[in-house]
Amino acid sequence: MQTSATPPSPVTPKVTLSPAAAARIAAIAAKQGKPAKLRLSVEGGGCSGFQYRFGLADSIEEDDAVSTTDGVELIVDSVSMDLVEGCTVDFVESLGGAAFKVENPQAAAGCGCGASFSV
Repeated sequence: MQTSATPPSPVTPKVTLSPAAAARIAAIAAKQGKPAKLRLSVEGGGCSGFQYRFGLADSIEEDDAVSTTDGVELIVDSVSMDLVEGCTVDFVESLGGAAFKVENPQAAAGCGCGASFSV
């Protein structure tokens, strides 16, 4: 008796990219002639204990988590994922300037500039 394999269920992304952030990343990548892939990582340091690092990525590693919004990929390594799971990366513009902002539900505290956090 032959059984058919059931297709895997869709995996809910652990991190998301807002449409505004996706549009900004696509524009930056196009200007630099790179693929529209943003790598988000977390490093020790900053004024609150951990800090976010952003950069355009050329490749995706085997253990990376990937979320796609409007054709733009947000890539997070497995170590950083423990600290940013459930977050949304947004791009905000205000009178004070424009910046990527991470809305992290795991952050217990953050600094005024939004670049670092503690858990």
